[in-house]
Amino acid sequence: MDYLITDPEPGDGTPATTRHVALRSSGHELHGVLHLPAGPGPHAVLLLLHGFPGWERNFDIAHALRRAGVASLVFHYRGCWGMPGDWSWANALADTEAVLDALLRGDHPQMPELDPLRVGVAGHSLGGFLALYTASTRPDVRATVSISGFDFGAVAAAVDADPALLDVYTEAFASETPVLSNTDGRRLAHEMRDAGQEWSLRALADRFTDRDVLLIGTSRDEVTPSSLHHDPLVAAFDEAQSRLRHTVFPSDHSLADHRVRLSIEVVDFARARLSRPVSLTLGCESSG
Repeated sequence: MDYLITDPEPGDGTPATTRHVALRSSGHELHGVLHLPAGPGPHAVLLLLHGFPGWERNFDIAHALRRAGVASLVFHYRGCWGMPGDWSWANALADTEAVLDALLRGDHPQMPELDPLRVGVAGHSLGGFLALYTASTRPDVRATVSISGFDFGAVAAAVDADPALLDVYTEAFASETPVLSNTDGRRLAHEMRDAGQEWSLRALADRFTDRDVLLIGTSRDEVTPSSLHHDPLVAAFDEAQSRLRHTVFPSDHSLADHRVRLSIEVVDFARARLSRPVSLTLGCESSG
């Protein structure tokens, strides 16, 4: 079946469905959308993380995953789009950790159809950073995908080398804050600078040795240019001998003209890694 153009049959009579899910993080109730494939399960699941502030939520990928037999969960971090709490980079990271841990435990009452042994995480921009950072300390995550991922550590190093860049990022972050609660561009730029190399994605590479990772860069991207955010990361993960697949699309930050190719890349990667038995491993793979 071609999951890009064909809807699946209901199988045993359990149809595909979309479900609201309430999630908890640090006392806050966050809201998510679960896309469940047809069939009773248990289903593999990919946590899909949106960027900053979340204009693009990648529901096209979520629907393609479902047609291919993989569930997906999309949610908003605290302090954005009406969610309770304050927005910060650290809070988004804590929320991602809480939701990912719930999937790995398999004990959420609204998601009994999911298989906690077949969990992956993928994200775009900020979401790419969150995916790699949270998966780095959770070896049970079977597949990790970063799409135009934002390497905070790389930018912090650039700011240290050229302090004038702090004002550039302050202005850039400020332009995205109307849908965020209790923050501003200056706070976000200083939080990034102060975190420094603690939030370096390159420094995480050794934690992904013999683990499945997909890195997607974008060559017409002014937000996460490949030379700063993608190419050095590929080199680090290659050196760490992760099972790495990587590619660069000639597209902008949101991959506006490559959504079909993006869906194919993510869905095929996730389906292959999440559908196989836990004991089965793949040899090293990289693709330019």
